[in-house]
Amino acid sequence: MTTAFDPIDLSGTQLANRIAMAPMTRSRAFGPGNAPTDSVTEYYAQRASAGLIITEGTQPSVVGQGYPFTPGLHSAEQIAAWRNVTDAVHAKGGTIFAQIMHAGRIGHPDLLPEGLHPVAPSAVAATGQVYLPEGPKDLLTPRELTSDEVHATIADFVSGARNAIEAGFDGVELHGANGYLIHQFLAPNSNLRTDEWGGSVEGRIRFAVEVAKAVAAEIGANRTGIRLSPGNPFNSIEEPEPAETYTALVQQLEPIGLAYLHLIENTREFTNVVRKLFTGTLILNAATEGPTGAGELALIEDGTTDLLSYGSLFIANPDLPARLKTDGPYNTPDNATFYGGDDKGYIDYPALEA
Repeated sequence: MTTAFDPIDLSGTQLANRIAMAPMTRSRAFGPGNAPTDSVTEYYAQRASAGLIITEGTQPSVVGQGYPFTPGLHSAEQIAAWRNVTDAVHAKGGTIFAQIMHAGRIGHPDLLPEGLHPVAPSAVAATGQVYLPEGPKDLLTPRELTSDEVHATIADFVSGARNAIEAGFDGVELHGANGYLIHQFLAPNSNLRTDEWGGSVEGRIRFAVEVAKAVAAEIGANRTGIRLSPGNPFNSIEEPEPAETYTALVQQLEPIGLAYLHLIENTREFTNVVRKLFTGTLILNAATEGPTGAGELALIEDGTTDLLSYGSLFIANPDLPARLKTDGPYNTPDNATFYGGDDKGYIDYPALEA
């Protein structure tokens, strides 16, 4: 029987176990130009016992930033800073992918250089606020991307992926979930376009497919993954009937030969559909009432998924695979320190041996 603690071949990259650290925004890129700091390096190195680390969302362009102090992969100083992170993780035997995330309409002009404005498939605002250093501000109506700008944005994803490999990452994950740009193209309430990038299921999935194809062509499909969240209403997304869209999307992604598909679970029924459609490695962020725990490891044993991704439990437990083996003890995550702040609640959670 396969267990979570068995190794796995991820399209040629050998993972020590089947426990993945999910991408989680921490808003601590305090270095020059939103570059990671020494604390960021320590944070990821502490968690190198994960079979796979997927970083926090990392913007591929200046306009792709949605929150304060999130890191980028579009400048020389960012690449150099991320190289410190990847070297530290590799020195401890870990594997690390960079999540490339364009926030799209989620953001604010005050986060961006003068003259830039958040962009999206259509000029439809999300409800809610973004929390800036000076206080919360309402999300604004984004500027609709022109067709030429859609192609340029695909090129930004490619550039970000290329920079990730230069920075020493083992691969990249395209963030197609949680209401950010790729998801905004997928959802019928945020994509009102009538050109080739919208107007039908085929049109709405085109951006995600073209980004995946372009990045895979640049760095190799074996180093490219994608994250999807069918039906997730986060960031004002409405997908009342997601099955048709995501079935078509997975069918289009399948022949690209991606390293993995990272699924934020909607229903177990649809997870099983994806499992049959996608023959590559599946990483599941399982639907649970509380944080994913040791009980979900059975989903690997019964073949529901190949890897499981863990979120908040990994924030508080840098040695989470060892703790899952014995089902605890676990440190309790401090929600108040999730986003921004100093090293408290970031790199001060003790490991078992401490």
